[in-house]
Amino acid sequence: MDLAFLHPLYEHSGPWASVYVDTSRHTEDTPHERRLTAQAMARELAAQGADEATCRAVQSAIEDLAHSSEPHGRALFARAGEVVLDPPLTRPPQGGDWAEWAPLPRVTPLLELAGEDPVCVVAYIDRKGADFELRSALGSEDAGSVTGRTWPVHRTSTVDWSERHFQLRVENTWEHNAAEIADALAVCQEETQADLLILVGDDRERRSVHERLPKRLHDLVVEAPHGSGSRLLDEDVERARAEHVGRRAEAELDRFRAARHSDDEGRAGAVEGVPALIDAAREHRIDELLIRLDGPDAHREVWIGEDPDQVAVRRTDLKVLGEQNSWPARADDALIRSAVATDAHALAVSQEEVPVGGLGALLRWK
Repeated sequence: MDLAFLHPLYEHSGPWASVYVDTSRHTEDTPHERRLTAQAMARELAAQGADEATCRAVQSAIEDLAHSSEPHGRALFARAGEVVLDPPLTRPPQGGDWAEWAPLPRVTPLLELAGEDPVCVVAYIDRKGADFELRSALGSEDAGSVTGRTWPVHRTSTVDWSERHFQLRVENTWEHNAAEIADALAVCQEETQADLLILVGDDRERRSVHERLPKRLHDLVVEAPHGSGSRLLDEDVERARAEHVGRRAEAELDRFRAARHSDDEGRAGAVEGVPALIDAAREHRIDELLIRLDGPDAHREVWIGEDPDQVAVRRTDLKVLGEQNSWPARADDALIRSAVATDAHALAVSQEEVPVGGLGALLRWK
């Protein structure tokens, strides 16, 4: 997950209100329920020590969702009477609505609730062209179309010379149209920055387009087992998106496993455990954080200073580094703050054995 969108959260000091709101339920009573949620979240923050202005800002922001049709939810991060960031979620928060007041914003849940939302271009292919549809967790929209040559496109069953010549022209038309579709699909992917291309159509048509796509896109392609003209169901797209996310996560875990072994110079390309990660954060060497949300290290208490690289296992360690002001914080949120400052990435993992304790990182070396 690219963490760049979190930069506004670390341009100001805390404490912060972090609120996750479920908007997946839509009934006639939804506006009334959202107002009740807004009041409940404001009361919860006040009980945890949040200032009145911030509680009002959060309550107002949630009330503004009273008539929202968002399919999943929204996260709100507020301080000093202002909602600084309110990203939409790609799946509802587990356990429903919740709020927390803490020195750092509680952004780790975003790795699971707002991250790894692959945008798909679905290409419905036939012999004459293709229609493109852009699909994401937030819905679908038209993404254009391409029309190739329209004649001749059908084979004949006779075998005299003229008919064989005609069939050759059919073959040429198919090849021309497949190339046109592949070119248009490559442009569409570049414009939309789609993470996944799903090809729908007859076997031969899908394969012809797939083969003509630029090599850089081949790993993004999935061929759907549907005949020409059929539209993909939402569950088909979600299955393809989930499989794509799973493949990418497994590839990163493979990198992590391999990088834990030292190279010829005695340097490992990956570390795990809070002390090693804090050392890497202070030295600006974290390239990608791996976080298992239920791991015991994720909520371990560490100490932070005003700057992102001021993080330590013990409060006294910060004083040794010259930091006079310090606050306790969760290890995962402290490390994400450091990762954002150095343009690193983060990945939510689910396998219990990797990393040990639930926190690890792939490193960068100068």
